[in-house]
Amino acid sequence: MTNPVISNSVIRRLPRYYRYLGDLKDAGYTRISSKALSEQMNLTASQIRQDLNCFGGFGLQGYGYNIDDLRKEIGHILGIDAPKKTIIIGMGNLGKALAQHLKFENKGFILTGLFDVKESLIGQMVRNIPIRSTSTLDEFCRDNKPEVAILTTPKEATHALSDQLVKLGVKGFLNFTHYDLTASHPEVTVENIHLGDSLMTLSYRLSEK
Repeated sequence: MTNPVISNSVIRRLPRYYRYLGDLKDAGYTRISSKALSEQMNLTASQIRQDLNCFGGFGLQGYGYNIDDLRKEIGHILGIDAPKKTIIIGMGNLGKALAQHLKFENKGFILTGLFDVKESLIGQMVRNIPIRSTSTLDEFCRDNKPEVAILTTPKEATHALSDQLVKLGVKGFLNFTHYDLTASHPEVTVENIHLGDSLMTLSYRLSEK
């Protein structure tokens, strides 16, 4: 029996469910109906049931969802309970901000290495992790086997860098560059973050209103 294909829109809603359920748990709630959850998230109750049914039945008729159990199930689906070793390459302002403020451990990742080409940055400590020279990437990856790389590097440097990282066993990228990793490496998993595109989308929506 083959696994059903889950749509990208459903997958992108899972972190929202996880986050909202965490807020409800912190507020002291233990269970919630799909209707009440839909009102919190501005979705329909039917949409929530359809989304969750893609992964099996989680609620009980007349009871709703146990918040802690459902959050753990969604965390398991998202792989949060199997942390992945992660490195950041490019420790300028964006790289430093990500390292300092993103709660990797709560999202299913463990930050293990920071890298840059600038000599002035080498040796600086960010989140108790030293910034290393990218010239040490091969040795570091062989010893530590990171699965994920976050790239905040210039576009022109990303092609060779991604080739190197894929050969070293990196399987996933959070890509802040404008280089199309999916075209050169269709075998890896890539999440592209284009902040400029998001601003233009916001501009469009404001213009439409």
